[in-house]
Amino acid sequence: MIVFDLKCDAGHVFEAWFGSTGDFEGQQARGLVECPMCGSREVAKAVMAPAVSPKANRVVTDAERKTELARLAKLRAEVEANCDYVGRSFVREARARHGRTEEDGEAARGIFGEATIADAMELIDEGIPVSPLPFRPRQTADA
Repeated sequence: MIVFDLKCDAGHVFEAWFGSTGDFEGQQARGLVECPMCGSREVAKAVMAPAVSPKANRVVTDAERKTELARLAKLRAEVEANCDYVGRSFVREARARHGRTEEDGEAARGIFGEATIADAMELIDEGIPVSPLPFRPRQTADA
């Protein structure tokens, strides 16, 4: 798999995964690549910074490790406080809640749960934004 930064004619920049450069070019030629924000199919590769590996001899200090763990704990606390855990019902709930607003009488509260990569990619293809979390949910029961 390869990830590309893409940019539509409206200026939206987004990231997309493809099996190869050829897969991207083939899908683009068939009009299958579109901007998830505006639906434009006028999409091209954006300028990307090269992936540079860190020096192999760099040692991560205990202080750096503790700082990153504290940031991760803060993120987990924010997600758990502001979003509903829906467990394995994530895909169904994401589809059901997509597009609801406070004006509709529905709280625009986020959700988190469990989904396969294939399910997450389907949601993205449907225009439903999803993102993996860098931690596993504390809940073990299905919601």
